[in-house]
Amino acid sequence: MSAALLQAFSMVFEPYTILVMVLASLYGLFVGAVPGLSATMAVALLVPVTFFMQPIPAIAAMVTATAMAIFSGDIPGCLLRIPGTPASAAYTDEAFAMTRKGMAETALGAGLVFSAVGGLFGTVVLIVAAPALADFALNFSSFEYFWLVLLGLTCAVFITSDRPLKGMITLLLGLLVACVGLGNPAGFPRFTFGNAEMTGGIGMIPMMIGMFAISEVIRFAVDTLPPGEVVVEKVGSVLSGQWALAKKYPVQILRGSLLGTAVGALPGAGADIAAWMSYAMSKKFSKEPEKFGTGHVEGIVESGSANNSALAGAWIPALVFGIPGDSITAIVIGVLYMKNLNPGPTLFTTNPQNIYAVFMLFIIANIIMVPLGILCIKVAKRILRVPRNVLMPLILLFCIVGAFAINNSLFDVGVMLVAGMVAYLLEENGFPIAPAILGVVLGGMLEENFITSMIKSDGNLAGFVSRPIAASLAAVVLLVWLAPLLKKLWLRGRRTASSTAA
Repeated sequence: MSAALLQAFSMVFEPYTILVMVLASLYGLFVGAVPGLSATMAVALLVPVTFFMQPIPAIAAMVTATAMAIFSGDIPGCLLRIPGTPASAAYTDEAFAMTRKGMAETALGAGLVFSAVGGLFGTVVLIVAAPALADFALNFSSFEYFWLVLLGLTCAVFITSDRPLKGMITLLLGLLVACVGLGNPAGFPRFTFGNAEMTGGIGMIPMMIGMFAISEVIRFAVDTLPPGEVVVEKVGSVLSGQWALAKKYPVQILRGSLLGTAVGALPGAGADIAAWMSYAMSKKFSKEPEKFGTGHVEGIVESGSANNSALAGAWIPALVFGIPGDSITAIVIGVLYMKNLNPGPTLFTTNPQNIYAVFMLFIIANIIMVPLGILCIKVAKRILRVPRNVLMPLILLFCIVGAFAINNSLFDVGVMLVAGMVAYLLEENGFPIAPAILGVVLGGMLEENFITSMIKSDGNLAGFVSRPIAASLAAVVLLVWLAPLLKKLWLRGRRTASSTAA
């Protein structure tokens, strides 16, 4: 273990890796601070660059860019009332109300400091939980993996959408895309329509670049709203008063960090859902709920802790089971496979130095977030004045070059453009795209484990519940499926009982 730790230390603290982290941090801060450019988009655009890196610097770039982008999304939300990333949307009105009261420094400082605290908390949970889960997962067979993947897909539908039917439709769309090509247990060409390019399947990375980056370019092209105006001329010291806030709201910090890590670990959830849930919980349990919405820092403290702790939480299922906790780790899993760091419990036994390096990267990313975040806040006005009509064509060009560079194929560029158009149309009509991404990532794993399990059990479906862990997971999946129906029946029973009593 000590040898693996020393090896991880040498990989993380070599000058090249540190330089990559600094550059990725600045890039993530910039992308997050520009309204409309999400953390997922920042990671998707980084993928072509990681082709030329060793595994640890590649992971370092994605970890630091993500952490910085999630925080810096608070800046335009606070100064413009336009959230930079979806994770910042939960408390944008609160932060903007504080800015109008002359408290922009407090709002931005709370977002920065408690994002770092939440990120470090999530990292500690990742360090403790992931190896223990990996030991447990070594007992898993194809039966357990089948139910686990099915549970992940189910959670993606119910968590990421307030309309599960729409989530189910986009999930099925993602599963359909996963069926394309020869990469199935039978090795039979499916949905290729005689096109040789499609026998290899639809490329996951071009598709993700399209769904998260091209869709934003299209959205900008059709947007007719004028840009917002920065309402403060100068931002003062953002760290003053933060220690007092930490002493005043310790329960909120811990609660936000715990909730964020737990939500992040659920497949398909991610930082944005963690932030909304945390803000709602903060208001519900607050001693001063009437102050929420008027410029009250309590909700920002708790939600800020939640959105960054969710990032580390999302890596737990990604590293242990190969099941992405959010759309960012879905992209990361693709990069890990490209770097021959196949996610799964064996990763912890065959390459422990790489796992220790990932843990160190998370710690460093959350520590350097504070000084670099202060720098970003100081130059926020200049970042926010970058013309979008200059930025978007550059992003489009980078997307095209990145998609082409994966396989030197124009077909991948076409996949990216079509995926971008489809994602734009879906989102404009209220369909969440996260279930579609999870369908693409997990579709092959679901089918492979199902076929393998059927072969093992000689076609007997009882084999899927013959093992204790498999039976437990099956029960959880069925409970999640039946929960909406049971809730509806219970409410109907209560209404009937109350009407009878009346």
